Amino acid sequence: MQKTDRPTEETSEAAIASRAEADGDPASDLPGFWPLLLVGAAVLPGTALVVVGQSISKPALQAWETVCLSVTVQALPFLLLGTALSGAINAFVPARVFHRILPKRPVFAVPVAGVAGVVLPGCECASVPVANSLIGRGVTPAAAFAFLLSAPAINPVVLTATAIAFPGRPAMVLARLLASLATATVMGWLWLWLGRAEWLRPAVRHTGHHPGHSRWAEFRRGFQHDFLHAGGFLVIGAMAAATFNVAVPPSVLDTFSASPWLSVLFLAALAILLAVCSEADAFVASSLTGFSPLARLTFMVVGPMVDLKLIALQAGTFGRAFAVRFSAATTAVAILCSALIGGILL
Repeated sequence: MQKTDRPTEETSEAAIASRAEADGDPASDLPGFWPLLLVGAAVLPGTALVVVGQSISKPALQAWETVCLSVTVQALPFLLLGTALSGAINAFVPARVFHRILPKRPVFAVPVAGVAGVVLPGCECASVPVANSLIGRGVTPAAAFAFLLSAPAINPVVLTATAIAFPGRPAMVLARLLASLATATVMGWLWLWLGRAEWLRPAVRHTGHHPGHSRWAEFRRGFQHDFLHAGGFLVIGAMAAATFNVAVPPSVLDTFSASPWLSVLFLAALAILLAVCSEADAFVASSLTGFSPLARLTFMVVGPMVDLKLIALQAGTFGRAFAVRFSAATTAVAILCSALIGGILL
């Protein structure tokens, strides 16, 4: 079986930069997606308030407003900090630093890359182009994918937010750390074992510093991009969580929450659909009080690794064949790791 440990095409920084200029930003393959998202984030709150206010009672409307605003206000500082740190890393830390610290043997590089996500903050949107750049500079794809999954899931900002969202429950923070790290490592090893070159589009994006471009300008541009995009998803996710808490009948929730496995699968699917930023998903999970701790852990492990915006970004960056296979496998592995580790710690 063909492996993709090292790229066989041009890997120098100059070559990759020239290819990036020729091919463009993969994220631009969906030119109408982001503007629509930002417009939706601007108009949906007011529209939703009118619709919800006409269809439910005043106490229910007040509960909806409380949940929506509390999730947004509590998560916003962590989203701001996370995207700022991510922009600083992309602008000021060369990608070759990662290549130098990784072991040469891919089987050992995978867990090291996964652990690197603990100390290198970043959101999901930033991790995809960073992983793409690492592959283009000669880092084994398996290690780049382990970093892609771990960085937005277990960085200090996310773990701190989780501790605040679940006060007095350090076991939840530890379970999230271990389950996310285990998922990233297993997925890296699975790519070493089963990955095929034809599933992976050649890396074309360069996230490092370009000659003649100010690093501060790159930081500002990256920060604005990540914050606006992730902020839109945060608003939509907070509204969806509030609607879920108010509009869904208790009988429906009881159907899922009463079953240990159905509740886990339900919140895993909800994490994929809501696409809440990893700096904010702990606050959404903490608001889902009708579900078990294990189900809410699964929500926090699956969300930063597989959601609708990540699938779109991965398809635009690495190709549709990769995105479909990788997302499906990551979902299954994340659920299993959450069940195993959460079953022990929670």
